[in-house]
Amino acid sequence: MTARYGRVLLKLSGEALMGEHQFGIDPAVTTQVAKEIAEIQALGVQVAVVIGGGNLFRGLSASAKGMDRSTADYMGMLATVINGLALQDSLEKVGINTRVLSAIEMRAVAEPFIRRRAVRHLEKGRVVVFAAGTGNPYFTTDTAAALRAMEMKADVILKGTKVDGIYTADPMLHPTATKYDQISYLKVLEQGLKVMDATAISLCMDNKLPIVVFNLRTAGNLRRVIAGEPVGTTVTAE
Repeated sequence: MTARYGRVLLKLSGEALMGEHQFGIDPAVTTQVAKEIAEIQALGVQVAVVIGGGNLFRGLSASAKGMDRSTADYMGMLATVINGLALQDSLEKVGINTRVLSAIEMRAVAEPFIRRRAVRHLEKGRVVVFAAGTGNPYFTTDTAAALRAMEMKADVILKGTKVDGIYTADPMLHPTATKYDQISYLKVLEQGLKVMDATAISLCMDNKLPIVVFNLRTAGNLRRVIAGEPVGTTVTAE
């Protein structure tokens, strides 16, 4: 099987790591994700990962309850480091060399983010997990994913979610919602579809970086996307 992409950035929401729990990290989920990443790495694909922190702390909802937005966002960034370390542990248990690079310096647990060093890790066949978002408040991990993907010159952003693509409306709330196989960045922005936030979509649009939204919970989906099978929804300029 040949890989359609040589270097990918996988964006995972923090909620994806909860599994069926209401909070925290389900080790069974991180193990499953690690195995899927190992599968595509065996095909020669270089993998970078950005994880959110919503399973542990959500800055936006804390600021809505009166906490200072910058403080809340920094707390959210620290939550992504915890998730990054959990994924690193699962990846190394399946034999994949992994480096966590943090946008906020904490040398005891993660390397500081240096672009050239990150690229070198990828070239050496290591999985790179980018933690702490962009290192700035007011920016989401979606925007961090778009930014890191540009910096790494990734071929695509793979956004792993709990639905199998982008729909005209939330399929959980609207059973009649229909799925898009392909959609343009502009349409996503115009229709306010909750794929990634507007800053991230705009960044991808300006740099013509495709996004594939797929269901991470279906075993083997990551490999299928890499093989170029019609899985999920692709967001491109057309």
